[in-house]
Amino acid sequence: MRILVTEDEKDLADAIAKGLRNQGYAVDIAYDGQQALDMIEISDYDLIVLDLNLPLVDGMEVCRQVRESSSRTGILMLTARSSPSDRVSGLDRGADDYLTKPFHFPELLARVRAILRREGESRDTILRTRDLVLDPNSQRCYFNDDEIKLTTKEFAILEYLMRNAGRIVSQEELLEHVWDDDANLFTHSVRVHVMNLRRKLDGSGAVDAISTVKGRGYIL
Repeated sequence: MRILVTEDEKDLADAIAKGLRNQGYAVDIAYDGQQALDMIEISDYDLIVLDLNLPLVDGMEVCRQVRESSSRTGILMLTARSSPSDRVSGLDRGADDYLTKPFHFPELLARVRAILRREGESRDTILRTRDLVLDPNSQRCYFNDDEIKLTTKEFAILEYLMRNAGRIVSQEELLEHVWDDDANLFTHSVRVHVMNLRRKLDGSGAVDAISTVKGRGYIL
């Protein structure tokens, strides 16, 4: 899943991004509202962590423009304002949830997961495809109750495929949602990671769980 962190306090933005990346998310950062709008125009984000008080374009306006574009992107609004009227205003502009600063990172992470479940095809906390089970909270994967050890990127790929089970997912879509802006679009990174993931699944008994549809992508 790909997340845009929009926060003008650089240390806080970098800390949030680092914590989310440690959980397997692909994360980009915007330090002002205009940069966020420019990045949203280019990339398809699954969720935006959005500070309310931003330079150039404030968070309320960013939220409004995202919603006016009919985007289903989840929005978690961050702010130092704690009055009920501020929270209501943010939610009325289209935010999915509202978190007041200062906050504990585990709470932010829980709200991120809740919004992603709400926005995704699958709303279950635990993802299941037959005997293949994925737990995003603990970052663990099982087949027939036996754990499969995956890298962070392999886990992120499998999570995206499981949330879109039965649908062909192109390499470009995987790059869009599982990698961040640092991804080199001209490498074979997706193919290599999917090949390694498939090898681990096959070795654990989940044979042919991921199929390649020639010229179109992958399907679980």
